[in-house]
Amino acid sequence: MKKLLFILTVGVVAVTLSSFMSVKTIVNMLARDNSAAAVAPTKKLYDFTMTSIEGKTVPLKQYRGKKVVILNTASKCGYTKQFADWETFYKEHGDKVVVLGFPSNNFKSQDPGTNAEIAEFCKKNYGVSFPMFEKIEVIGENQAPLYKWLSDKQLNGGVNDQVPSWNFCKYVINEKGELVAFFPSKVLPTDAEFKAAVGI
Repeated sequence: MKKLLFILTVGVVAVTLSSFMSVKTIVNMLARDNSAAAVAPTKKLYDFTMTSIEGKTVPLKQYRGKKVVILNTASKCGYTKQFADWETFYKEHGDKVVVLGFPSNNFKSQDPGTNAEIAEFCKKNYGVSFPMFEKIEVIGENQAPLYKWLSDKQLNGGVNDQVPSWNFCKYVINEKGELVAFFPSKVLPTDAEFKAAVGI
């Protein structure tokens, strides 16, 4: 009796809904996965467009076919001297591995300057020639979409869920635009683990 009552109730609800919605709509509603575990489509580096430190629009798809190292940089940090290490690396391997710098003021306000001031500092003190981009937020509520992708496993194919813990954290992207590795601030381009990740 209870089973019959349940079937009748479901039938009445279905008939009621059908008077307001098409059958296709109802089917789509039933088929849709509304669970919190639903995974967003995996993006690639090439899906992002950023703004250079000079204010120019830069589609990151222009780096297709090359490996990419993404750094969150700062001008007043104990790791700031790494600009010299990454500039040397870029000069030696830039034909195959591109270094992209993203200034951020997220950690102890160690990059408070304007984009123009940061660009001048990098050029004057370290001769930086690798691409630098406008200052962004790499953690927190206003985290840039690029860094959301880099640090969310549901977006980057399950590779990494680590956000930058400090300035000069590194994310390695392969030639297909896929995230493949994360390294903390202390890792240098001369370290064996990093060299293995980029294949040099």
